Amino acid sequence: MNFMIAFGLASIMLTIGLIIRTKVGLIRNMLVPASVIGGIIGLIVMNTGLITAVESDMFIQIVTLLFTVTFISVGLTSNPRSKNTASDGKTVARGAVGMGFTWNILYALAPAVGVVILFLIGGYFGMDYVYGLLIPFAFAQGPGQAATFGAIMDNQYGIADAATIGLTFAAIGFILCFLVGVPLARYGIKKGLAKNMESRNIEGSVIRGYYKDEEERPSLGKETMYSGNLDTMTFHFAIIGICFMLALGLAELFSYIPGIGPTISGMLFIFGMVAGYLVKFIMKKLKVEHMLNNTFQSKITGWSTDYLIVASFMGVPFSVIGAWIVPISIMSIIVMLLSLGICIYFGQRFGAGNDFERTLGLYGTSMGTVPSGIALVRIVDPSLRSPTAVELGLMNLPMMTSYVTLATIMAIASGALSLWTGVLLLLAPIPVYLLVMKISRAWGPKTYMIKTEHSKELNNVGSAHQNF
Repeated sequence: MNFMIAFGLASIMLTIGLIIRTKVGLIRNMLVPASVIGGIIGLIVMNTGLITAVESDMFIQIVTLLFTVTFISVGLTSNPRSKNTASDGKTVARGAVGMGFTWNILYALAPAVGVVILFLIGGYFGMDYVYGLLIPFAFAQGPGQAATFGAIMDNQYGIADAATIGLTFAAIGFILCFLVGVPLARYGIKKGLAKNMESRNIEGSVIRGYYKDEEERPSLGKETMYSGNLDTMTFHFAIIGICFMLALGLAELFSYIPGIGPTISGMLFIFGMVAGYLVKFIMKKLKVEHMLNNTFQSKITGWSTDYLIVASFMGVPFSVIGAWIVPISIMSIIVMLLSLGICIYFGQRFGAGNDFERTLGLYGTSMGTVPSGIALVRIVDPSLRSPTAVELGLMNLPMMTSYVTLATIMAIASGALSLWTGVLLLLAPIPVYLLVMKISRAWGPKTYMIKTEHSKELNNVGSAHQNF
């Protein structure tokens, strides 16, 4: 019952967010997603005592659950090769490598900066430096990772309320993503940096947030089941349920590994994605892969992401973060400014005509999730004519090398590493990332400039760099 009440409350907040996005001009023009608006309203409602039927802990559980569902859905969704990828594979690969390793740099810098800030000012607020380790999970990966690793730190390492603090950072990350990202996108449109905008005005369904009846709309997918037997939606969710049970089994097996087993088994989302890939592979071998419609499966991913965002806001109790709101805010702003500066610096140098779109997508992803990054890209590239969205997906491959950072974070949290040794180990991989970017030519001359009108000439330089 509590789960359904929480689900119902999240649904109400989503609807309120949609209405506000549609009716309030300032928020509509900022292009803030309804899930973020509804989440902020839910955060206020949950902390005013107006609702007592469900505790904030239930929303944290929902975040963890939906995060696993999201990764299962990603595993079940095929990624057909796009025309952009096929026609210009080297450019796409360079973009994915550049964005992926820049993300790795941010993922390593954020916890180092976080713990140093808390080491310097945390004592005045009674906040231990170890909470600074939660920033990369929240900013660079989103609420699901923040809740998952926060729970591991809380349950296994005794770091009280780590999941709640992680979700707080995640909620702030989403706000800063659009508070800074949307004005940057508008600036790029005004200055002509967005090469895939037919008009310098943001209009239509992009700004409204919904389609009118007479507008042409994308399809939700195709039916794969005869409804008299089993509904297509039922079948897709049944497969997700099978994958979830398989993920639980895999996590249980890994829990028996000495030492690191309990920590690895707590990362249920990883096993969820593996289960999704495995089930998809088996269905392909049995020649029944067509029963899963990729378009509809991607909509399930979007559904789980929207509810995950709302629940992440509603799972933050002011009673926990109230005394620490000042250091949390200071850390968030500093890490945001650092992320923005690094994204713009390297984004200008990836070496293609869509570098501004890449900058926006990278910043959005570094402050939340890949969907938030794509949301910023769609402001300047509504039809996704550039391969940026594909590159944001492919950048997950070079991002896999960041597991050394994850291991270091958990070692510091467990007490196996001292603060300063841990900070040095967090920073150690960054020169390697930079070297890889230089060798792969993902770090080259500028292709555009934020503050001048010389972007057209610089794009010619970028094109020459790209063709070299």
